Amino acid sequence: MTPDQLRTALRGVPDPEWLAGALRDVAADPGTLGRYFAAAGRRCGRGPLDGTPGWTVDEAARVLLLTALRADHADQVTARYQQGDAAEKRAVLRALPLLPVGAAAVPLLHDAIRTNDTRLVAAALGPYARHLDPPAWRQAVLKCVFMGVPLDVVADLDDRADAELAVMLAGLADERRAAGRTMPADATELLDRLSAREA
Repeated sequence: MTPDQLRTALRGVPDPEWLAGALRDVAADPGTLGRYFAAAGRRCGRGPLDGTPGWTVDEAARVLLLTALRADHADQVTARYQQGDAAEKRAVLRALPLLPVGAAAVPLLHDAIRTNDTRLVAAALGPYARHLDPPAWRQAVLKCVFMGVPLDVVADLDDRADAELAVMLAGLADERRAAGRTMPADATELLDRLSAREA
């Protein structure tokens, strides 16, 4: 999602004037971000965002607030993640590809991937995950399989999946078979594609 797409989707929020004012204030004074970020759910709503599957209204509003920062304010981004609840953390993770932070926010991905919150793990594997090094990325994909997170949330999956990931998936499949458990269908399909590629 781009900022313009989010703005369009958010036109029907209960209090559009509040959101417009919040965006202006954050652009003028990044120090106001924390106050508006925390209030976004209450002022904009927490329901699904029309026309954008997988997004909530408060998440979209928070992403827009982060993109209103005029310069590199990685410290503000990190603070919003560290001080936020799960919904706020998820919004930060989803905003990262739109922010001029370079690879500075990779520690936030590592933190999210260590959690047992499937929504945080999924958000961490969006487009910004291109900054994860290959071993960390492979482990994150494996964690998705282990937790039952659909692999379609993983950005650039087919481009980044490699022979080493195939070995890891095959090992997990063997473990599950030995325990009388099955692999998720999308993981089996990925392993089949990787095996065919290496053949």
